Amino acid sequence: MTPSRTNPDGHAGAGSPAWELLLPAVSAPARTRGRSLQAALREAVRSGRLTPGTRLPSSRDLAADLGVSRGLITEAYEQLTAEGYLRSGRGAGTWVGGAVRAARPRARDLAPRPPGARADFVAGTPDLSLFPRAAWATAQRGVLAELPHHDLGYPDPRGLPRLRSALAELLARRRGVVADPERIVVVSGVAQATALLGSVFHARGLPMVGVEDPGSPQHDALYASTGVTTVPVPVDEEGIAMGPLRASGVRAVVATPSHQFPTGIAYSARRRAELLDWAREVEGFVLEDDYDGDFRYDRAPVGALQGLDPDRVAYAGSVSKSLAPGLRLGWLLVPESLADDVVERKRTMDLGHPTLDQALFARFVERGDYDRQLRRCQRAYRERRDALVTALDEHFPGSEVSGIAAGLHVIAALPERFGPQEGFLARVAAAGVTVRPLTDYTHARAEAAAKEGVRLVLGYAHLSPTRIRAGVRLMAEAAVAG
Repeated sequence: MTPSRTNPDGHAGAGSPAWELLLPAVSAPARTRGRSLQAALREAVRSGRLTPGTRLPSSRDLAADLGVSRGLITEAYEQLTAEGYLRSGRGAGTWVGGAVRAARPRARDLAPRPPGARADFVAGTPDLSLFPRAAWATAQRGVLAELPHHDLGYPDPRGLPRLRSALAELLARRRGVVADPERIVVVSGVAQATALLGSVFHARGLPMVGVEDPGSPQHDALYASTGVTTVPVPVDEEGIAMGPLRASGVRAVVATPSHQFPTGIAYSARRRAELLDWAREVEGFVLEDDYDGDFRYDRAPVGALQGLDPDRVAYAGSVSKSLAPGLRLGWLLVPESLADDVVERKRTMDLGHPTLDQALFARFVERGDYDRQLRRCQRAYRERRDALVTALDEHFPGSEVSGIAAGLHVIAALPERFGPQEGFLARVAAAGVTVRPLTDYTHARAEAAAKEGVRLVLGYAHLSPTRIRAGVRLMAEAAVAG
């Protein structure tokens, strides 16, 4: 079908193949025929099938060709002329305008995807096949049946009271936090919690925030988007190093004390106390990112730092590791002195989290489904961690796995014979194995790489034990071949 076929006088004639695209529209029911015709003509211009400068048939000719009333065509021409798709002049006919640019042929998907490697050990991804579809669907049906009509309006920017109450009970019971429902804000994950606090810090004249080094690389961009600068503070065997923290001049710091990412340590009791003393001395704040605090495999998880001083610690968590990151659902417990500012910023940012999602998760928590899901994930991830440690012992004898038995990743230090690190990474990448070294999570990457041997951050939660064993074997074969 050609985009336009013109007569000698320069216009597209009635009966031209260009007008065949309008035939489905004129066969629509009478009450929708006019809108269908306008939509078809509009899409023909957008897609470039009718190019700028093409002269359209007269309304009389096109109506006769399509077998519709002239008024229907005239109305379509007038509507699209008003919108800018067409142009016309008295006695000059109707033409395709030049303001329209052809739309992209398809919507791009910019979501992060696995690299398609033969073995992928990148940390941070849960097993999405463990998502409890049946229980979630049951909760969804229950919520739709019982949700009051008024709850479908704009919510309290903090979140539905029902969910905040359920979260307060859950977090106090499982993580030992001081959870006042009035100071819980439902957010779309820890990323939004970070952005909210960054905005409040910036408004209060706190231009810098300390971040663990090594630590999550996402913090730099998140805080930068709020106008706050991140300052890397080194981590030692007990937690964030207090000397460099005091010397940094910051009055707020991000910490992962229950399971430091990525080193895998748990902050010592002494370091937790020192960190809180520092926050009180500088009248500052700690943002506790409890990203995987529920997953401890050798003993009960260490309680959250926030429980020791809720006035100085803001506590953030989410369902990204326990259910799925695509749910975009999390929580932020804010110190009383920050609460009003954080809530107001949340209100202006998005007018509150979707109410249906909140009510659904509240029911999921209330009925015990979330506790069951956590136990299910914990069993699966403990088995996978054991499989990874065993495979490393078999294929990389002499390697050392550091950090506590928790979370969704391990740190593996390989024997010196597998170095240098740059060569090792190149060999395993060529074999189709995706891994990240610990230096990818440090601020001074080149300097750290020069000092250390091969130290890998190996994620395992998204892999079955069989795939873990096969991936480690493949990595070993590539390392030896080099």
